[in-house]
Amino acid sequence: MKNVVLIPAIYEGSRDLQDKSKKLVFKTNEITPEQASNLQVCVQQFVYLAIKPEPFLKENLKIIGDIKTDYEDTGKTPAQRLRAVLYKNWEQTSEGYKDFNLYYAYKIEGMINHFKSKLI
Repeated sequence: MKNVVLIPAIYEGSRDLQDKSKKLVFKTNEITPEQASNLQVCVQQFVYLAIKPEPFLKENLKIIGDIKTDYEDTGKTPAQRLRAVLYKNWEQTSEGYKDFNLYYAYKIEGMINHFKSKLI
């Protein structure tokens, strides 16, 4: 159960994302360095979130700590993820491209040429 990160928080709300998922926002009091470290280990990891309006009982924490999953990421392919990242980058820094498809083609061609130049 040492992998469980338990931090009291206030749920501030959520935002709907394009892929039909939600981005949840929580506010905490100050956290300890150990809690910050435990959270950092979880960055970009698939985790479970348990929400309850009152503190968890020891029995609840035991159950939560013992949860195992057979989760397999069947979401986006690496190519889809790369395209999504390039799209976000284009939104923030379009480099003069008004059309994303042109920006995407330019960036992908740059990557292709980069890796081709590494070939022997």
